[in-house]
Amino acid sequence: MRVEYINPFSEAAYNILVQVLGGEVKRGDLYLKSTCVPVMGVAAIVGLAGDVEGRVIFDMTSETALKIASAMNQEEFTEFDELGRATITELANLITAQAVTKLHDLGFKFDLTPPALVTGDNMSISSSDIEALIVPMETAQGKIEINVAIRDRA
Repeated sequence: MRVEYINPFSEAAYNILVQVLGGEVKRGDLYLKSTCVPVMGVAAIVGLAGDVEGRVIFDMTSETALKIASAMNQEEFTEFDELGRATITELANLITAQAVTKLHDLGFKFDLTPPALVTGDNMSISSSDIEALIVPMETAQGKIEINVAIRDRA
């Protein structure tokens, strides 16, 4: 996977999380993950197709998703309801839109799928033979993993 694909997502995630959560965000060290990815509890998945193909997963625990939804809506959520799910989907949209704008500026052309939100315990997502690079982000609300698996279209 080319680093040109990763940096826009890492930068966009940092920028958007600082903006919408209003606190300090720390980026952890990047690392590789196998093609079968266990999900922490809540994952927003965005597909990419065009000059590149793959997907980006915004992965977090249910507790982190609830805290982020509370912070973004400036009200305390006690359960991960429809508004909470919509908020996490919107967070994925915001980060992806900023990253895609940067990638388009670099000359990459592709289309996105709307984010799909999956929730539950003991789930995993299999990405056929595309290596995934993980960008961990630590916020006051908890850890979010930006899981990027993108390759040039064959």
